[in-house]
Amino acid sequence: MNWKAYNPAWPLHEAMHAAASRWRRRSLLTPEQQLAIQAAYPLDFYRPGLFLRIGLFIFACIGACGGAGFFALLTELDHFRTVAMLGGFGTLAALEFFIRSSRLYHAGADQALLYIALGWFSVVLADVVQDAVPYSSRYDSSLGSSYLFLILGPLFLLFLAATIRYADRLVAAGTYLLLLLLLANWLLQVPAGRLVLPFVLMLASAAAYWLVKRLSQRPDYLYYRRCLMLLQALALATFYLAGNYYVVREGNAQLSGQHVSAQIPFALLFYLFTAVIPLVYIAIGLRRPSRIWLLTGLAAAAFSLFTLRYYRSIMPPEIAAVLAGAVLLALAAWAARYLRPARHGLTSLPDNDYPSHFNLEALVVAQTTTVPQAPALGFEFGGGHSGGGGADGNY
Repeated sequence: MNWKAYNPAWPLHEAMHAAASRWRRRSLLTPEQQLAIQAAYPLDFYRPGLFLRIGLFIFACIGACGGAGFFALLTELDHFRTVAMLGGFGTLAALEFFIRSSRLYHAGADQALLYIALGWFSVVLADVVQDAVPYSSRYDSSLGSSYLFLILGPLFLLFLAATIRYADRLVAAGTYLLLLLLLANWLLQVPAGRLVLPFVLMLASAAAYWLVKRLSQRPDYLYYRRCLMLLQALALATFYLAGNYYVVREGNAQLSGQHVSAQIPFALLFYLFTAVIPLVYIAIGLRRPSRIWLLTGLAAAAFSLFTLRYYRSIMPPEIAAVLAGAVLLALAAWAARYLRPARHGLTSLPDNDYPSHFNLEALVVAQTTTVPQAPALGFEFGGGHSGGGGADGNY
């Protein structure tokens, strides 16, 4: 059974076109070789430009919501759960139909239909759980509620299935955050759960990063490439935030119902995490080099400075913001000029690295030393007429 809604060959073809274009700009390929690669790996899917994708997303939302509202009026707004279920399955059926008939590939409209279908199913799930729990706990949705698991558990499974099938980045991020919420909700029901919650979340984030790196070695990496890259950044961010002093202190106050936060246990340790983790991220990002580690470390360093200033103010906010902006702007301009060309293994030029198992040179040789033919990947494309991923409107 094929768990993927999109043709698995499409991300490979897209990656080949992007890599061949980069190699051509660096004069590592001749124009004939680039054309041969493009002919061997056709982009026979539809994905318009950014603004047209945004327009298709908006129109798909309007159409789906309008259809659901019209159907609800026909039923005189009765049987809400039935209307929501039909809306969810109808939107999902429309999504599958348009992917197959119009060959949509993250084109805006398919993403809108996916989000709307997940929204309908989430509403149905919340309505079912609300009827199942006692009336006294029906509206208790605070973190640590024993009934919140009844919503978070099925939602996590639903989002996980949607991520596996559609490889959408926002859905993957929602799946990861739901997993952390499930873990936090379970820990808060344990007597010592609040005390160990930051450390458990840090361990869970580290385990999630390790799992994502392992999944990146799978043969279907390109299909989930965008999701896995976002999950790497999220895992690094949640690892830092779980140990950040501001997040732990203010989060503990919110869970305790305090209006003013008080000092927390192991405060010195969380101060250390707040100061050291961004420096470690930046060092690893410069040493590998890794843009995800570097950018996450810079963002974490900025938040650490905010944390320090929030509890230890030195100068007025407007003066501090102006001085910090001027220093960062000057530092960025100097670094961009100093690292062009490359120095010490670092450069400010665009990053051209690719997955280690994606051997472009071998693929170029295989496609340019023989007559270009589409690789036998086991998929029938049906003779599309798209020129450049549907840019001419015929797909």
